[in-house]
Amino acid sequence: MLNNIELRNFGPIHQLECHNLGQINLIIGGNGTGKTILLKSLYSAMRTVEAYQRGHEPRTAAEILADKLYWTFEAEKIGDLVSKGADLPLRFKFCLDDCQFSYEFGKDTTRNISKLENHIPSRNSNSIYLPTKEVLSLHQNILQSRDIYKTFGFDDTYLDLARALQQPRMRGRNYQEFAHSRAQLKDMLDGRVEYDQKSGRWQFKKGNQKFAIGVTAEGIKKIAILDTLLGNRYLDPQSIVFIDEPESALHPIAISQFLDIIVMLAEAGIQFFLASHSYFVIKKLYLAAQQRQNLSIVILSADESSSGEQWDIANLREGLPTNPIIDESIRLYREEVQLVLE
Repeated sequence: MLNNIELRNFGPIHQLECHNLGQINLIIGGNGTGKTILLKSLYSAMRTVEAYQRGHEPRTAAEILADKLYWTFEAEKIGDLVSKGADLPLRFKFCLDDCQFSYEFGKDTTRNISKLENHIPSRNSNSIYLPTKEVLSLHQNILQSRDIYKTFGFDDTYLDLARALQQPRMRGRNYQEFAHSRAQLKDMLDGRVEYDQKSGRWQFKKGNQKFAIGVTAEGIKKIAILDTLLGNRYLDPQSIVFIDEPESALHPIAISQFLDIIVMLAEAGIQFFLASHSYFVIKKLYLAAQQRQNLSIVILSADESSSGEQWDIANLREGLPTNPIIDESIRLYREEVQLVLE
């Protein structure tokens, strides 16, 4: 799994280092602090590592990365990703199973990354990014806008996910490590999502009834996406999954169940990176870390203080750290108590 990360001058992230990543990593912070950018930067690098020398891929790692950054961040030139006003170049580094991948470029860079080092061996496993907006009802629009028209609108996180969902389900037994989590997903769905080849659309099947995906609950579609990626074996126990706002479109009970499944999959080997605004998500993962002392759940908290941007890093096994989301929850609780006392 990813062991450590270092970012310098990457959009709003001026400096971030974490050298003890966990099986689950939760990124929190206010709007504009760089949560999604951090997820996308890690995802772009992982997809570069996975695409390099896979199959008949002729491009160099630097060419793959440049394309990935261009289509993931939808920047006219990738130099636009360098922090505004920064004198030094953008620098990125991570270690996967203690093997390093790093690159850097300046603000004038268009699509040519000259400084890149890759010491990570060829990789067969896949990473995936689950964006806030579900993709099942947008599936054909995503593929057309990118494969045919090649225009901005749906970035590479959407395109990669749309393509991954198209992979047919494989016959035979799935990974034994996923058996329990997939059973839980099935219970949550109370049906299954299928791709209809004739219409080219997804549909939800419950018993003998079929429903258009457009009238299916957002939460069901979100859960079905993860189940599909497990069912067609796009994901395996060495995969890395990035999820932007896992709480979106789910009611509190479903959020709790969804996070239970994420914990089970993490124990089966998948590494997760989650970005969230939700106190409920923080509290649920804190309880999971307390219940499972062998599971490392790291929280990276971005805070814009008077002294500038700061990133606080803690392990939820050691307690619930102070952060703006928790502080606001406590403030509202105290406000409610004060109203009662008055």
